[in-house]
Amino acid sequence: MTAARSLTTVAELVEAGLVPEARRAGAAAVAARYAVAVTPSLVALIDPADPNDPVARQFVPDAAELVTLPEERADPIGDLAHSPVEGIVHRYPDRVLLKAVHVCPVYCRFCFRREMVGPEGLGTLSAQALDAAIAYIAARPAIWEVILTGGDPLVLSPRRLQAILERLAAIPHVKIVRFHSRVPVVDPARVDAALIAALKASGKTTYVALHANHPREFTAEARAAIARIVDAGLVMISQTVLLKGVNDDAAVLADLMRTFVENRVKPYYLHHPDLAPGTAHFRLTLAEGRALVESLRGRVSGLCQPAYILDIPGGHGKVRADSAAVEEADDGCFRLLDFRGETHLYPPRQDEA
Repeated sequence: MTAARSLTTVAELVEAGLVPEARRAGAAAVAARYAVAVTPSLVALIDPADPNDPVARQFVPDAAELVTLPEERADPIGDLAHSPVEGIVHRYPDRVLLKAVHVCPVYCRFCFRREMVGPEGLGTLSAQALDAAIAYIAARPAIWEVILTGGDPLVLSPRRLQAILERLAAIPHVKIVRFHSRVPVVDPARVDAALIAALKASGKTTYVALHANHPREFTAEARAAIARIVDAGLVMISQTVLLKGVNDDAAVLADLMRTFVENRVKPYYLHHPDLAPGTAHFRLTLAEGRALVESLRGRVSGLCQPAYILDIPGGHGKVRADSAAVEEADDGCFRLLDFRGETHLYPPRQDEA
């Protein structure tokens, strides 16, 4: 069934056949806490007859989200601990996140910012807050890269995007502008000439990091949207989250990475799921994830090999999950060595410890 607009209520999901009547109450309880939106492009991809549909699993609310484990955190990667001014996350010396908006075209059920995004979330930066964020960047010459994220920055109008980029263009030490987005696959019609012109407005080197988790997300319309971006001279890289029941299979993961490369998107990060509340049903163990990533070696070209990444809980930065910086301890935990040389413990799931 193809919808004319995004589905944002459980009643609409039930009517579309995406939530069985027997699961309505559980889905409604989830929707009362976390934002829900499924675009027409995704509705058309979901097979309502398949209870394990990998697209539905990513976007349709499930009562499993109501179960919060002790190790899960409202801010699992420590954004707030590294936010010197509203809208800025400054975790590494040479780059910052600029979170201009906390709204998305779709809401992933495993989102690590699920407590912050959505219509009831942190919203869009006010003019005054944006001024302060831009001033923060301008005052720090070490900042080489600005990463627009959120929320999804490509939900902003081309006019608003262009205004932000023109302000970044006036900061000489900013050389790279990167956008993190799901828009090209979940709402490809939005990627039009006006949006692409806005992305190029800064005169900086622009990267677009595309978040996709399953090869079925690459519809003909999505592939065309990606081609419009790349043909405009913008570099695309990928982000994928390793998700149980979606892509935790070597063949599926290999197909996904090949699909990125075939569409001129360089595989970049494969994220181990963060410890966001209500997301345990998506998480593999680190040992399972490392074995799966190892199985890709030799199976696919080097062009198709992403970096398997774990964000250290609490805001201590990223670590290669399949490297010597992650060491299994005797108690089932993992010792993680951050980029400052400090060690942190990563817990096993409480129901598996």
